[in-house]
Amino acid sequence: MFKINRKLTAYKIVGKTFGAWLAPLITGFLLFLMKLIVSAFLFIDKVFFKIARKPNLIQPIVIVGNPRSGTTFLQRYLINSGLGTGSQLWQLIYPSIILQKIIKPFLPVLEKISPARHHSTAAHKTSLTSIETDDVGLFFRYFDGFFLYGFLFAFAEKDFFTFFDPKQRDTSKRDFDWFESVWARNTHSNDKPYIGKLFSLSTNLPAFQKRFPDSKILYMIRDPLNVIPSGLSLVTGVQDKRFGFWSLEREKRQHFIDRLYKGLIELQLRFHDDWVNGRIDPQRVMIVNFDDMMQDFGELMNKIMVFLGKDITPELQSEINLTSAKQREFKSGHKYNLEKFGLTEEKIKKDCKPIYETFFKS
Repeated sequence: MFKINRKLTAYKIVGKTFGAWLAPLITGFLLFLMKLIVSAFLFIDKVFFKIARKPNLIQPIVIVGNPRSGTTFLQRYLINSGLGTGSQLWQLIYPSIILQKIIKPFLPVLEKISPARHHSTAAHKTSLTSIETDDVGLFFRYFDGFFLYGFLFAFAEKDFFTFFDPKQRDTSKRDFDWFESVWARNTHSNDKPYIGKLFSLSTNLPAFQKRFPDSKILYMIRDPLNVIPSGLSLVTGVQDKRFGFWSLEREKRQHFIDRLYKGLIELQLRFHDDWVNGRIDPQRVMIVNFDDMMQDFGELMNKIMVFLGKDITPELQSEINLTSAKQREFKSGHKYNLEKFGLTEEKIKKDCKPIYETFFKS
């Protein structure tokens, strides 16, 4: 297993790919300064809050699945329905309890320089106050993880996928300690379970279940013919708003797309391999089909509530009925096609054959 300096490598990648050499230095310095401030306040938290010294999580609920498989909608729906607590983007970037109290009044100002401004609103609306994937927090804390690979390291000439692969470089203890710390802080003021979202957990779910034995996992599946190009469109859309991705030379674009495609496929295959070979406890995992979420949301929510051991109140049932009707009529504004990414139906079906055989039996 090779070792790399992630920050230096990222700087070289951005410089060589986009010709930007000064702006990354400024961004890097600001991120370093932010990390120092966050670290200081995390330490102060431990002086005043017992939950910061001894995190205590009770039955966390985590939504797992490839980007664009419905994970964001389901996470936000469960949280907005009062079934648990999640983290807004700014809380993932600034996870200290005390620091959040200081920063909160300045969120409208910080929104103007937020990384969320580069996100495609056609995929889903994102802002500092939006509930977001917990992978973001890992990225800002350690400048690491599949988030970093998918947005930057996939541009590199060398294939760094194995560097971020938990089977090759296991950062489970570091990562799970961090999630526990952040999740405990963001639930300290209520007794609701934490509802997280981690697409990266697809590659490491057995280890997560071992660390959090009372956790419940909702694993989202969606037809690869839809979820793969939609995921590619999401990431390249962010890259385009930030760096002008579609103005790059065709070879650079296709190199990145090919690497990202491989990564998105691998996320699905890793979960599939652990699932069919019994490395995942199926009693604590519910497979959620994207099509069911769109066409029969009411019945799906009944099953989810049973799985989570929760009752449906009359108020929630009314909300579920309204959402179910909206879901059947919903038309996404996020447009994409296979040809744009140099893909064909045949290639995706071939590369995802195990996924179809296990989760999409006719």
